[in-house]
Amino acid sequence: MRKAVITIVVLCLSAVLGDEHTHSYDEHDEVVLWMNTVGPYSNRQETYAYFSLPFCVGTKTTINHYHETLSEALQGVELEFSGYEIEFKDDISATEICMVELNDEKVRAFAYAVKNDYWYQMYIDGLPIWGKVGEKEDKKYYIYTHKRFDIGYNNKRIVDVNIQTDKKELLTPGAKIKFTYEVNWKPSSVKFEDRFDKYLDPTFFQHRIHWFSIFNSFMMVIFLVGLVSMILMRTLRKDYQRYSKDEEMDDMERDLGDEYGWKQVHGDVFRSPSHNMFFSALVGTGYQLTTVVLCVIVFAIFGELYTERGSMLSTAIFAYAATSPVNGYFGGSLYSRQGGKVWIKQMLVSAFLIPVCVCGTAFFINFIAIYYHASRAIPFGTMVAVTCICIFVILPLTLIGTVVGRNLDGQPDFPCRVNAVPRPIPEKKWFMESYFIVLLGGVLPFGSIFIEMYFIFTSFWAYKIYYVYGFMLLVFLILMIVVVCVTIVCTYFLLNAEDYRWQWTSFLSAASTAIYVYIYSFYYFFFKTKMYGLFQTSFYFGYMALFSGALGIICGTVGYIGTSIFVRKIYSNVKID
Repeated sequence: MRKAVITIVVLCLSAVLGDEHTHSYDEHDEVVLWMNTVGPYSNRQETYAYFSLPFCVGTKTTINHYHETLSEALQGVELEFSGYEIEFKDDISATEICMVELNDEKVRAFAYAVKNDYWYQMYIDGLPIWGKVGEKEDKKYYIYTHKRFDIGYNNKRIVDVNIQTDKKELLTPGAKIKFTYEVNWKPSSVKFEDRFDKYLDPTFFQHRIHWFSIFNSFMMVIFLVGLVSMILMRTLRKDYQRYSKDEEMDDMERDLGDEYGWKQVHGDVFRSPSHNMFFSALVGTGYQLTTVVLCVIVFAIFGELYTERGSMLSTAIFAYAATSPVNGYFGGSLYSRQGGKVWIKQMLVSAFLIPVCVCGTAFFINFIAIYYHASRAIPFGTMVAVTCICIFVILPLTLIGTVVGRNLDGQPDFPCRVNAVPRPIPEKKWFMESYFIVLLGGVLPFGSIFIEMYFIFTSFWAYKIYYVYGFMLLVFLILMIVVVCVTIVCTYFLLNAEDYRWQWTSFLSAASTAIYVYIYSFYYFFFKTKMYGLFQTSFYFGYMALFSGALGIICGTVGYIGTSIFVRKIYSNVKID
């Protein structure tokens, strides 16, 4: 509540005062230096509060404003006032911050940080800056005691910030170390809109291999769509011709004939799948996640969300909560069409499927973070806020969507009637079994995105800022097309083997893409990073499991949607007595 009141007051004052909210300053206006976190360079997520190390605070004790959002709390942002006196366009020569007398405990803390290659992060006017705690030379540990800030300005706005650390001091018990800082202001021609470009890495993200992977995936789509269209059109045409001849035969000739294929299961193909409630919840959640991903990518393309601290996560949370009716509508209507009766329970499963998985994983990692005293530990107030969003926003909106979906699109409209008694499923060869089709179905979709996965992983787990969201949108659309094509082929083979259990097979064959993504995450962890320790390992594999699971639900839903349209189409074109 205190932070909410402070935020409201700040927003009111920001209309008349120059600060980091308006990004506009007059001469001699206060410029705040925020100390964020410190942690090992190899473990980006293992971060601690800056003052968890025995650094000292500047002489200034008052501050004009402070703010923290929900996304910052979830991401472990620990903004603390540095106490440094910095004013717009006022140079400051080397000035003492404080004097620290090293005892054994402080020496051990600093030495551990230097030994593990600790870096710290700070913010000035929303621009991040990084500095190294110290370095090791000849088995001795040194700490940097001087910070020099070079700040570029364009008119009334800060457009560039750099830091240089020097003046090494040997860590020795009993020694007195003086920490100092200086500030140099320089005019800059950089436009305010372009000030974040220095943090981007075009040579990495726009490398030839990135363009080649996009082109390769695009060609795969063209080839796959053409191949699937040709095979299915030719095969289905032959099937229609054969079945048309079968309809001209009398019952005796038809019984003696060699009948097989997808038409034989027309009385069972629209039978409700097993675990109908969970299946409907997965499909409804997949609709919602797909909508969220598209919304966030579009917002990132046009809004450059990567330039604002925590804005990407805030947008994702808002989009997920706002699109809850999508989940309720499609999940509830599907459940109703397939004869589901316990719709309230299905609605609850749909509403809380993702929140429970995310919160369960986050709380598990939170215990480890608390043990490590890491800044990634989620505060209790943030947990309460997330719980309130789930109960008072997501749940009611999902209920509204479910009620609307059941009433507008909840009546069965299958082109074929469903037989009262299920048809026995004949024995199939091993390569036509569902488990084999499921495992094989994810290979091509993963092949279309695995290069992009490398860039996404690097941006999240290393010090790269992902900004090529146009590439991401294109790859996402390519993935959806490949998924639909693959699941249609898999389903056709399954139906041709007279196995009518296509709903789960189509969903899981597309969702199996997540299995290969998660396996690839193991390769990336062990061969592309230098991460170590229980906290970073559990954080990595915990959230990679969530990422892979969400991707699997999206792919499974899209695959099921495409396959459902295909199945309804082929059976609506067949005259069945």
